[in-house]
Order: sequence, then C-alpha cells, then structure tokens
Amino acid sequence: LAVHIQTSRALMVISLLLGFFGIIVSVVGMKCTKVGEEDPITKSRIAVAGGVLFILSGLCTLAAVSLYATRVTYEFFRESSVPINARYEFGSALFIGWGATGLTVLGGSLLCCSCPPKERRGQRSYRQSQPSTAREYV
Repeated sequence: LAVHIQTSRALMVISLLLGFFGIIVSVVGMKCTKVGEEDPITKSRIAVAGGVLFILSGLCTLAAVSLYATRVTYEFFRESSVPINARYEFGSALFIGWGATGLTVLGGSLLCCSCPPKERRGQRSYRQSQPSTAREYV
C-alpha cells in the first residue's frame, strides 16, 4: 500500500489505543466509582488525565483523516490521463472521521474542565447570615 495509507492506518490504530486507555482512566477518575483513591482531588486529576488522552486520540484521528483528504484532493486536481468521473472524491468516512474528531476533542475538553481548583491556604471563607428585615413588635 501507499505510504499515506499506511501512515493513516498507523495514526488510526494509535488513536484507538489512546481512546481505549482514555476510557479506562476516565472510568477510574469518575467520582461515582469506588475504584482507586477515595480522595476527590486525586479522582479529579485522574479524570483530567483521561481527558488529555481523549484529546490526543482526537488529534491523531484528525491527522489521519486530514492526511488522507489532502491526498485525495491532490490526486483529484493533478493532471493525469484518468477521466474526471473516475477519480476519487471525498466519501462519507472522511466526514464521519471529522465529526468523531470534534466529539472526541469536545469530550476530552469537558473532562479536563473537571480539574479541581487550587487550594486556598490560610484563607477561610465565612458565611454571612441573612439580616432580618421583618421585626415583630409586641
């Protein structure tokens, strides 16, 4: 097979592996599971690591699909003896790949938003009581 097809295939396999490990890490990092640490900050950091794996998976998918689309576009506009109706065109798989890329990166970004806020050391926040507006006169 051609080099661009082998490269796209390798990127898609890497993307699948990153997505698989992203699923496993994200499940461990969910607050509703009892797997791993009980500390919510550690769980949030594990969930962020799963989100990063999802973003990397989406970027690998984007690279593979875009590399193939670039090659199809190059072959389409190249001067050749092949008639125009016999040349390759974008198929639905490319558009599905771009859509999957968007959803994977969006999901990874949402997981990365679960990052815990930095702890405030030495600062305490006090809750202010509500002032009484209605007074009873006896």
